[in-house]
Amino acid sequence: MKYIFSVLILLSVISAAVCGRGAELTASVLDDPVRAVELTIYLCGGMCFWGGLMRVAESSGLTGKISGLLSHILGGLFGGLDKNGRAFHAICMNVTANLLGLGNAATPLGIEAMKAIAEEEETKDEASPSMIIFTVLNTASLTLIPSTAMSIRAKYHSASPSEIIPAVWATSAAALAASLIAAAALGAAFSGKSQTHSRKDDDK
Repeated sequence: MKYIFSVLILLSVISAAVCGRGAELTASVLDDPVRAVELTIYLCGGMCFWGGLMRVAESSGLTGKISGLLSHILGGLFGGLDKNGRAFHAICMNVTANLLGLGNAATPLGIEAMKAIAEEEETKDEASPSMIIFTVLNTASLTLIPSTAMSIRAKYHSASPSEIIPAVWATSAAALAASLIAAAALGAAFSGKSQTHSRKDDDK
């Protein structure tokens, strides 16, 4: 990432010099960091609210009930995991947090789930199918309440910050479906190749 950002900064300086927009570049360098800090502080309020709401949901048992409902859906995706184990519980909690648009709350749950999967399946250097499916679920997650996006829209005076919700539902569902299909197809293809190679080795 450091190389990518370095190239982007270099290209910005070169473009400003070539196009004669050095003044705009200087203004951006001076003003945009201030705006970034202001936006971060503004988003902290929304994160605190939704994070607190998540804590209330956990304490009241709501997230546990949601996780219980999700376990029936996710059970088919993670057939090799113990449904009562720590890994499967962390996966359900991670998906629940992503459904509520709480990416900051989903991150530690995702790390915990990945570690628990590695321990349960005793993986070493290679990612297991469960790890791959979970990565897909965590990356292309279905979001019901896009809280961060709504907070940003409210910050920049959107007349209706929540009007993006139907579009978010449609795009996140489509992205998740496409990602799961691709993961399943590629997983089947690679497993077929590995079985072919193992048979050739046995024949030798």
